[in-house]
This record gives sequence, C-alpha cells and structure tokens, in this order.
Amino acid sequence: MSSGSVKEEFIKILQRAVQKDASDIHLKAGSPPYFRINGELVSAGGEPIYPEAISQILNYMLSDEQLRIFSQRGELDLSYHEKGVGRFRVNVYRQRGNISCVMRRIKTRVQTFEELNLPLQVARFAELQRGLVLIAGTTGSGKSTTLAAIIEYINNNRQCHIVTIEDPIEYVFVDKKAVISQREIAIDTHDFSCALKAVMRQDPDVIVIGEMRDPDTFTAAVQASETGHLVFSTLHTTNVMQTIDRIVDFFPPTQHDQIRSQLSMHLKAIMCMRLIPRADGRGRVPACEILFNTPIVKRLIKENRITQLDTAIQQGRDIGMQSFNDSLLQLVKKGLITVEIALEMSDNPEELQMMIQGIHLSSKRGGILK
Repeated sequence: MSSGSVKEEFIKILQRAVQKDASDIHLKAGSPPYFRINGELVSAGGEPIYPEAISQILNYMLSDEQLRIFSQRGELDLSYHEKGVGRFRVNVYRQRGNISCVMRRIKTRVQTFEELNLPLQVARFAELQRGLVLIAGTTGSGKSTTLAAIIEYINNNRQCHIVTIEDPIEYVFVDKKAVISQREIAIDTHDFSCALKAVMRQDPDVIVIGEMRDPDTFTAAVQASETGHLVFSTLHTTNVMQTIDRIVDFFPPTQHDQIRSQLSMHLKAIMCMRLIPRADGRGRVPACEILFNTPIVKRLIKENRITQLDTAIQQGRDIGMQSFNDSLLQLVKKGLITVEIALEMSDNPEELQMMIQGIHLSSKRGGILK
C-alpha cells in the first residue's frame, strides 16, 4: 500500500469486505488486511500494510479530537461512515508500538426478527412495558444486531420515546411511530454515568444501554425499571447462569443479597446467543437460551439457587423458555444446521444426542422446582 494511494486502497478494502459479506476487517501494520467471513478469519490478500499507511488511514477516519483522545489513551472506539460503502464500528489500538484497527461492519438496513432467524419470543421482549431485559453473548454473537431489531420493532409498533446510550452508535434509526434519541459516549455525553443520570429527565419510555459494564450501569438500569421504564442492555456472558453471576459480581460480597433481590424483582428476561454455521455454508444462525422471570425463577435468583435455573428453563418450555440444546434441536429439525455442528456447539452433547433421538431428560435434572 503506497503512501500516494492509501485513501484509495483503504476504500477498496472496505468495498471488497462488503462484497464478500465480511463481518470484520482487521488492519495491522506488517500484515495484509484480514476479513472475518462466516466466523472465520481469512487473508484478504494484497501487500502488507506499512505503519505509515495505518497512520494515514487514522488521519482519514478520525477527527482532530478523536486523534487527541487516541494519542492519550492508546485505544479508541468510534463509528465511521464511508459514503457509498457503508457504516462501521471501529476500535483503534496500539500493539507492539504500532497502530492496528478492527472494523465491524454494520449493515445499513435493520433486519427483522424473521430475517435474523430469531425465536418468536423476542417479540415478547419488545412488547413489554417495563422491567429489565438482557441480551447476552460473546463478542460477535449478534447482540447488537438483535438489539437493533428490537428497537426497530418498537419503532414500528409503539408511540413512545426511545433513548439509546451507545459507545459508539452503530445502527442509525429513522423515527416512525417512536421518537428515537441516540446518544454517543464522548460526542453527545461525557460517559455512561452522566448519560444515565440525565436520561430520567428526557421523558423516556424505553432506555437502551449499549453495554452493562459496571455497578453504576446496573444500578441506573434497575432504578429506571423501578420507575416504570423498559430497559434493554447487553452483557459479554455465555449463558443465563453466568449472566446472573456477572451482575452480582459487579458488587462487593456485602451487597450480593441486595443485588439478587433487586434482580429478582425487576428482571423480565434474559436471552443468551451463539452464532452457529449454517448447513448450506451461507452464513450463521443464532442459537438462543431464553429465560423468563417467573415466580419460580424469582425465588431461585433471590435465594442464590442459580444452578437450578437450567431445570427452571426446561420446566418452562410451555411458556417460551428454552435451553441452548432446545434451540440447537429446533435448528437441526429445520435443516438450518447439521447434527454434527449442533453436537460440536452444544455444552451437553450427550443430552442433545438423546433429544435428537426423541428422549428428553428434564425429569432427571433436579425434579420439580418449588
């Protein structure tokens, strides 16, 4: 990548990533660009990127203020739009003294629940009037895309005020039935704490917190749900039990009982996501574990019996709860994923194998909860 053509080559890389339907672009000094396609990291080909070229790309993407912040911190999150190409969520960072960046592609159109192959229960989250709903999963598991689909569903169906607090803004919404205010950290507000303190004076009906990352975020989310608001947020956790544990562990042990009590009262639902390779090789589909906060679940959380939540999920299938194995089984039956991939991705492949054969083990996993 010669210095005279850095801008043009950079735009070509972005265009090629969009053409190949890559989810992420990795730019690192000394290496050619890499794309993540269907979950796999593959070389995009071409020459290695020189450190000077990375610096020029940054000068092209970042404002003077963003360059100043990056110079101070050594890392920066931002959203970036290239006209005619698309929108990206970008993380710029230093490694071994050089600059690197990862660009997550954000599709322009917000997809529907059906297009994303999300379970029908997700519409129930969007139809709630109050309480806390958590969307969990590892990086790249579809949390942000799912949250965007939920916001757009509310936007299409409910006259209300939605306030999002994001770092950075990813999907950009157009007001339909709802009025949507999108606030970006470091641009529209100083930090999450300041934004969450101010949000209650902005007449919100629905509050979307891009990520629950500390005690202040959780406390503000609970306070908002206590006063009759519907609050959505995401966590980097892999299952329902870990999600509860992560929230409780934000706080010192002396507060754990209080936090579990608050969570048991104000939580409405948790959905944990994993993306599974499709049988036809054309992308990935989500497998989802879903928990609704029933009276039994409230008691389990409050009494710190979260190891029994698996049993509660299995016994709550008739009201829309499902385990990852339930979800994997549905995907196999629909022909969307292979049995081999399902067993490989399952936390309990022996149970899943028996479920595929028509044998369910719920009666052997702790009995009826009380």
